[in-house]
Amino acid sequence: MVFQMSRLAARVSLSKSVGFISGTENRWPSHLNFISRLAHRSFHALCSEGRGSASIKALPSRGVLRKAGRWEKVSTASKSLHWQSGGAVKPLRSGMVVLGAVGVSAALLASLRTSTLHAMSARPGLNLDSENSDWKEAKNKLCSMDKEKRREMYRVDFIPLEKIPVWSPSGDSCKPQYQVNEELNKKISLFTGDITKLEIDSIANAANKTLLGGGGVDGAIHRGAGPLLKKECATLNSCETGEAKITGAYGLPAKYVIHTVGPIVHDSVGEREEQALRNCYYNCLHTATKNHLRTVAFPCISTGVYGYPPEQAVEVALRTVREYLEQNHEKLDRVIFCVFLKSDKELYETMLSAYFPRGSPPKSKL
Repeated sequence: MVFQMSRLAARVSLSKSVGFISGTENRWPSHLNFISRLAHRSFHALCSEGRGSASIKALPSRGVLRKAGRWEKVSTASKSLHWQSGGAVKPLRSGMVVLGAVGVSAALLASLRTSTLHAMSARPGLNLDSENSDWKEAKNKLCSMDKEKRREMYRVDFIPLEKIPVWSPSGDSCKPQYQVNEELNKKISLFTGDITKLEIDSIANAANKTLLGGGGVDGAIHRGAGPLLKKECATLNSCETGEAKITGAYGLPAKYVIHTVGPIVHDSVGEREEQALRNCYYNCLHTATKNHLRTVAFPCISTGVYGYPPEQAVEVALRTVREYLEQNHEKLDRVIFCVFLKSDKELYETMLSAYFPRGSPPKSKL
C-alpha cells in the first residue's frame, strides 16, 4: 500500500478542471504537493485505524470548502471522480473524499489525470488560449515544432493531407478549355467540409478589410486559431480588396493562414470585380510559394454575403489556379478547393474537367 500511495503522489494531479483545487484559492505550492500530502494522510489514517482494507479519509485541501458557496463545485467534481474511478472515489456530504483502499492502484487513479496535467507537460510556456500571450513567441515556437508536437497544440480535429484524395472526374464533363496535363491534375483536390481542419501548409481566409474576424469562414478560422491570430492581424494595418497577407495559424492544424479580401458585388459582375477576385487567388498562391509553402486550400471567396455569383466565381478560381500552376508547377504540391455547400460541390465537379481535363484512356488494339 505504501508503494501504491507513493506512485499515486508521483503520477496523479487533481487540477482545477475537476474542481478540487480552485485556481484563485489554492494555497498549496503545487498540485503534486497536494497529492503527496493527500496520500500520506490517507496512509496514516490506515495505520491509526489498524484496518488494512478500510476506507481512507482525507481532509479537504485549504482553499476548498472555505465558503459554503464552494460546496456545490466540490460535490460535482467528487461525483465525477466517483463515476470515472468505478466507485473507488466516493463523494461525502461533509466535503471529504473517501478512497477505497482495496483495489486502489496507481494504474486506476492515473486515469484521473486531466487536460491540465497534459498541458503542463506538452505545452511548456505556450498558451494559445490567452490574449496575454506573446503571439511572436508562440508563432516562433510552433514553427520550430515537428508535426507530432504541433498536433498536441491543435484546438480542433485535423485531417492530414494524405486523407484528401486527388481529384478524379465523375459523370458528365465540360468541354476542355486547356490541354491535358496529368502532372497538374495530380496537384488538384476537391474537398467538402471544414477548411479549419486541414493539416496542410496554408489555408486561405475570405477575410474582411480589418482582418480582425467576421462571419462565415472568417469567423470559423479565428475561432479555431484562437485569440493570438487576431493579435497578429491587428499589426498588419488591414488589407485591401484583392491583396493577400500571411499570419501564423496558431491553434489550427494548418501552419499558416493567408488572408485575402474578395470583391463585393452589388448588381452584376463587371471587369473590375472579376479582376479583383482573380487577384485574390493569384496573390494567395504567390504568397504561399514566396514563403515556400507547398500546399494551400481555398474556400469559395466572395460567394457568400459579398454577392459574387458562385457559377462565375468558380470559373475565375479554376482559371487562375490553372494558369498559375502552368508557370509554377514545381513550387506547389497540392491546391485544394474546399467547399461546404452541396451546390458549390456540384459546380466544381462540373467545371473542373474543363480546366483540368483528364487524358483519354488508351484504345484497345484488339
